[in-house]
Amino acid sequence: MTDGGARIDYEERPYGAGDTGGGRVARLFIDRAAKRNAIGPGVIAGLRDACAELAADGDLRAVVLAGAGGRTFAAGADVNVMAGLTPESARTFITSLHEAIDAVRRLPVPVIAAIRGHCLGAAVELAAACDFRAGDTTAVIAMPEVRVGIPSVIEAALLPGLVGWGAAREMLLTGREYGAAEAARIGFLQTATAPEDLDAAVDARLDAILACGPVAVRAQKMLLNHWQEMSLTEAVAVSIDAFAASFESDEPVRMLAGALKARREP
Repeated sequence: MTDGGARIDYEERPYGAGDTGGGRVARLFIDRAAKRNAIGPGVIAGLRDACAELAADGDLRAVVLAGAGGRTFAAGADVNVMAGLTPESARTFITSLHEAIDAVRRLPVPVIAAIRGHCLGAAVELAAACDFRAGDTTAVIAMPEVRVGIPSVIEAALLPGLVGWGAAREMLLTGREYGAAEAARIGFLQTATAPEDLDAAVDARLDAILACGPVAVRAQKMLLNHWQEMSLTEAVAVSIDAFAASFESDEPVRMLAGALKARREP
């Protein structure tokens, strides 16, 4: 399929510390390696459909998002598609792209972006919608839209919250490239590794997630997404509701009992 799509691989990882439930992890791939995983309508539809499947999986604990082929995360929106846009079709295209990225952001479990090679434009926005971003030293990160006559939009609005307004303005107003070390310095990447260490870094993050209560992690993910869109007063109010609701399951009592037992043991 020349326009690409998305692919999901599932795995069962070992349980986290204590009885924290199942260890189902999904590997979600931007699946258009022959075109450097450029994001066109097929990839957009594939991501949207894949996220619908993942969101419905009550046993899912985490998602790792990567580019198929292992060399490029994604080369951004397909320039061949964009070159033929009109004002009307541009609105349709960018709206559908936002819907796909927003579906990733709203997945009910943590999402880790594993970035190798180029991560440009729309791919940066897709990575920004994830909860964690790990990249290796082959990573090249840029928002080059202004260099081809269009502004960066939709989930580019997440960047000031990740890297601060100064760095976001530099990224968006110059379109320059960032290597992994600089992307980590400004806060876009939380982890930067050698190429041979990226998989281990992602696995360590997965292990940390699996060591936590699955119900609590899903509640925390929901709160984090809400907090991005709320005033402090609203955020505190929904947090109180979430805290009380967490005791509707046995997870807090069970895990607190385990923590207290561990403290008492020599």
